[in-house]
Amino acid sequence: MKAVQFHEVGGPEVLRFVDVERPEPGAGEVLVQVAASAYNAADNGMRGGFLPIPVQLPHVPGYDVSGTVAALGEGVEGFAVGDPVIGFLPMERDGGAAEFVVAPAGALVSAPTSIPLADAAALPSVALTAWQALFDEGRLEAGQRVLIVGAGGVVGKYAIQLAHRAGVHVIATASPRSADAVRAAGADQVVDHTTTDVLQAVDGPVDVLLNLAPIDPEEFQADVTAVRDGGIVVSTTAFMATPSDEGRGVRAATVFVLPNRERLAELVSLVDAGQLTVEVTRRIPLTQLQALHAEGAAGRIAGKVVVTV
Repeated sequence: MKAVQFHEVGGPEVLRFVDVERPEPGAGEVLVQVAASAYNAADNGMRGGFLPIPVQLPHVPGYDVSGTVAALGEGVEGFAVGDPVIGFLPMERDGGAAEFVVAPAGALVSAPTSIPLADAAALPSVALTAWQALFDEGRLEAGQRVLIVGAGGVVGKYAIQLAHRAGVHVIATASPRSADAVRAAGADQVVDHTTTDVLQAVDGPVDVLLNLAPIDPEEFQADVTAVRDGGIVVSTTAFMATPSDEGRGVRAATVFVLPNRERLAELVSLVDAGQLTVEVTRRIPLTQLQALHAEGAAGRIAGKVVVTV
């Protein structure tokens, strides 16, 4: 089968389009014929060797995947050959940048039926990140307020939709380029951070500050003043410290997305109910993955890209 691998860490040039032996599922595993994988910034970090996730080389990237069940390992129940599925694969194992991938059965759920199967690869890890940041860490409830910094990105738009659906008042920062999309996702107030002081624009304290952007640490610390006493600051930017304010009881949490099969199935249900939109900005063939990684290394990828097989 065709696959993209890297045999050593390094720049995008270490990615190779190769022929490899098709894997076989073991006990508790499922062989998936891949429709698409999704590019994530973490793929770039793992390939470059600066994200501390242990992988066995050679490694196939692409831990978000969609496809159809091709074979079942011993003891697997709940799936049949031909079923369309999506999954957030264990990041240390081979991913979906290949014609076939072996996945733990517990990492897969039925795919949404309302969108193309390839596009469904854009859902798992980013939507789970948004949910875990807002509700598992932030503990947001209806009637509360959240300030989302860097809301114009992929995770931000999922976060806006999920918070809005939960009855949360959403204040979102965005550039003029993404302001309309952020507003369409359900933000109650959009602040242009390129021209406006965010703290002056926020009309009262928020329960949760969710940061999704690589902002200046001093700016991040200043933004904490927008959080009410006893609130929380949540961030997905693991490369920088998440500030708190212990004197006011404001906690800090950094989100490292975790697999959650039940939650992923719930997110699929929201997609099929028309309550959550999966946005795909570009689709590329597997043969162009190296070029896509080069774009990512240069910081030139906007939106969500799926890699079709």
